[in-house]
Amino acid sequence: MTPAALLMRRPGSAALGTSLEGAPYVSLVLTAPDSDGSPLLLLSDLAQHARNIAADPRVSLLFDDTAGSADPLTGARLTVVGMAARCDEPDALSRYVACHPSAERYAGFGDFSLYRVRVERGHFIAGFGRIEWIGADRLLSAV
Repeated sequence: MTPAALLMRRPGSAALGTSLEGAPYVSLVLTAPDSDGSPLLLLSDLAQHARNIAADPRVSLLFDDTAGSADPLTGARLTVVGMAARCDEPDALSRYVACHPSAERYAGFGDFSLYRVRVERGHFIAGFGRIEWIGADRLLSAV
């Protein structure tokens, strides 16, 4: 598995980019990997980013591994672009809650929905001058 795929599969947080009537809108979200590595998000329908996805499902997610780095610009990071869609699969929700146990408190609320990001490609930066576009086929695979 590539370093970029491993970074995307690590449960944690990411910056979610959506479109707010054509303007960029970025928010912090928790992510968990689905069985093939696709990012899962649990979002409230009341949140601005969920309303943005309803209007335009194109998203980007920034995963970064720069914490603790003396120079964050030398750390690894991956921007994934794709389409977000609601996911009603109970196994996917179970995987998400297993990664984020505190989400169990609100995962069953009527205004929360699980989303899966259908990854189209990723832009991986592994440090200065080590940059590449990676296709979904190299980022996703059955575990």
